Amino acid sequence: MTRGAPEPRPSEARLRLLATATRIFYAEGIHSVGVDRIIAEAKVTRATFYRHFPSKDDLILAYLREIHGMERGRVEAALAADPSPAGALLAIAGSIAESIQSSGFRGCAFLNAAAEYPDPNHPVHQEVIGHRQWFLDTLTALMAQVHEETAGPAARHFVMLRDGAMAAGCLFDPALVSETFLRGVEGLLDINSERQSAQSHR
Repeated sequence: MTRGAPEPRPSEARLRLLATATRIFYAEGIHSVGVDRIIAEAKVTRATFYRHFPSKDDLILAYLREIHGMERGRVEAALAADPSPAGALLAIAGSIAESIQSSGFRGCAFLNAAAEYPDPNHPVHQEVIGHRQWFLDTLTALMAQVHEETAGPAARHFVMLRDGAMAAGCLFDPALVSETFLRGVEGLLDINSERQSAQSHR
């Protein structure tokens, strides 16, 4: 079986543009940052920008996909670190708690983007929904291994705990918020583990 040629590495200019946009969009918001500033801080020409990103929306979508890749990587690392479903869920929660306490934390990049692009038909909003569906599906699959009958509600509960912690982490003591979030996830898993144990003894 022959392997296809590897995908070409993105150009240095594109990587620099995306890194600049990722930093500024997350720190300051999307609508407030213009293309001219991205071009200036990335030290590229306007022609170079538009060669890689035909519009600002294309850059925004690339930014969100970059963040999705980072978050997916953290989830995959958590799964690799502890293959047990409950352990993986706790590891995912731990990664979220760690991000809340990180320097420069400004909440969830996807929730922030959804607030700026509320139109459900806009490509940016749809990108947000796609990311959140992936996260919910991942949690649901893990929760099903803890207690299959409550997997859907338990996964949605986890997402709501996470969303609340992401918002509270910008307003209150991040360490306290993280601790509260982790205790909430532990309690959620305890409830579902008890249900699984009760069913197995019937």
